[in-house]
Amino acid sequence: MSENKKQYTADSIQSLEGMEHVRLRPSMYIGDVGLRGLHHLVYEVVDNSIDEALAGHADIISVIIHPDNSVTVKDNGRGIPVDMHKKEGISALEVVMTKIGAGGKFDKDSYKVSGGLHGVGVSVVNALSDHLKATVYRNGIIYEQSYSKGKAIEPIKEVGTTDERGTVVTFHPDPTIFKEREYSFSTLANRMRELAFLNRGIRITLTDEREKDEDGNYLSEEFHSEGGLKEFVEFIDENREPLMEKVIFMEGEIEDIPVEVAMRYNTSFTENLHSYVNNINTHEGGTHLTGFRRALTRTLKRYADENMSAKDKDKITITGDDFREGLTAVVSVKVMEPQFEGQTKTKLGNSEVSGAVDKIVSEMLQNFLEENPSEASIIVDKVILAAKARQAAKKAREMVQRKNPMGGSGLPGKLADCSSKDPYESELFLVEGDSAGGTAKQGRDRHFQAILPLRGKILNVEKAMQHKVFENEEIKNIYTALGVTIGTEDDAKELNLTKLRYHKIVIMTDADIDGSHIATLILTFFFRYMREMIEAGHIYIATPPLYLLKKGSKQVYAWNEKEREIMQKELSADGTGKGVGVQRYKGLGEMNAAQLWDTTLNPEFRTLRQVNIESASEADRIFSMLMGDDVPPRRDFIERNAIYANIDV
Repeated sequence: MSENKKQYTADSIQSLEGMEHVRLRPSMYIGDVGLRGLHHLVYEVVDNSIDEALAGHADIISVIIHPDNSVTVKDNGRGIPVDMHKKEGISALEVVMTKIGAGGKFDKDSYKVSGGLHGVGVSVVNALSDHLKATVYRNGIIYEQSYSKGKAIEPIKEVGTTDERGTVVTFHPDPTIFKEREYSFSTLANRMRELAFLNRGIRITLTDEREKDEDGNYLSEEFHSEGGLKEFVEFIDENREPLMEKVIFMEGEIEDIPVEVAMRYNTSFTENLHSYVNNINTHEGGTHLTGFRRALTRTLKRYADENMSAKDKDKITITGDDFREGLTAVVSVKVMEPQFEGQTKTKLGNSEVSGAVDKIVSEMLQNFLEENPSEASIIVDKVILAAKARQAAKKAREMVQRKNPMGGSGLPGKLADCSSKDPYESELFLVEGDSAGGTAKQGRDRHFQAILPLRGKILNVEKAMQHKVFENEEIKNIYTALGVTIGTEDDAKELNLTKLRYHKIVIMTDADIDGSHIATLILTFFFRYMREMIEAGHIYIATPPLYLLKKGSKQVYAWNEKEREIMQKELSADGTGKGVGVQRYKGLGEMNAAQLWDTTLNPEFRTLRQVNIESASEADRIFSMLMGDDVPPRRDFIERNAIYANIDV
């Protein structure tokens, strides 16, 4: 390759198409215009800086949330080129900022691989911001240009000299597009932490200028990992008991596809695989995950067959599922031209990646097993235990899915079904207790709302073997009511949603601490055994009120303590809150049917919180901490979040 081709100049910037549709249909580019899309703006700008790091030109990235919820992202990379772009007739910086799909990431000589959402890049952020300023430190000069709603509002200008290099982007989300513009520090922190693990050696700081500590310093956190994926696995598994001290790490490159894999077994009964392509979380999996699973199964099966006792060989048939129980693994690949498939475009489709991952994992895992016989023995013992448990689980699973032998509907006896057979309009409420279930049955709209009362606290699936989960009566009722099936020849845990009877499943528990615990138990079940339901957007949490306030003929509801204080003062004649009757609901059963309909069931007035997964690895870690055996981290988490009445996952 010639030296000229290696240079990062205006000629490296390629403009692919215009910006016409971005402001008209923003959801096509950032997913939605809610909080998820709002945070995605930050991720897109940070991904540009990460691209510089992947190319070996940056190692420090800072993100600052300002008091007005504008955000600044700064890196110490080469700085976006500012010279004239021959084709466009404007500076390369302006091309990058105002043309969708424009950037050095499309020039293979500038970037080998890049992250971001399929290359839409910072221009989409610009289009969806009412103000954006780009500052470039390059060739000893500081350049600046400002934009509004995707268009430059001034020409690029020199504003000083510098010894630094890099790019600074400050943007403010357009209030006409984003109704919610409050950035969450924890949401951004989760993503920055993830990026630090996935790109070892990079230092990322996140600062929140909206909040100060006791010493007057802004809230700030730094993310840096020298161990990369090994430390990522340790972080995810920090609330689980590992079966071995070592995290197995495998790394290699085949046909320009760098592959990194870290894995370790623990005492849990769940499989926790997290996969990434160019730093994008591919929660639908894809060819890289297929290659990993194939290599894992083949290599471990060969080793187990050679080292199992004769007694175990006669009694047990090992399948691929058995090698993944209690396994936490992170698979990260970098692909020059990734092809994404699936419902949310997060499933990798490149066939060549499967073979690369398979070959690297097979060779390196085989070497690890031969060089570490004691750890290999622990893995084989875990696999044998998993195989025995799977056989028990298969029988239990068959009982879950067995139809009513007397020719009935096969639906649970406690289910009060709706009359509609259209799953798109049908809702199933999972209600805590028979008392609340009875009120809900009276208050519902029978046409499209079904009620399934659950007795007490359902099984904590985080600490239960799979067959115990399928044997649990309440869980069996949930499976049967939903109409879903589980288990295929290839994957004993795969969920089939083709016969799903309801497209809204609403967890409805009391608005107190006990209710929050039951809701978290149910959420844990869905996350571990029906994650596809969450990913498809079918799971919701109801928000019943905590208080009823009365003053004469007037009555209003309050959903938390702060609302109660405000409404109590508003209802009182003197503004002090005196003379207002306050009823605190201890449970849903204390409401009459009309009240429950008005506040929690009626689609016109109710508030449902849709459950989604912002970060699968962080959700995995929190569920294992909240529902696992390790008490100190759970106590610490509750103390830090005690201000909230409910834990919102």
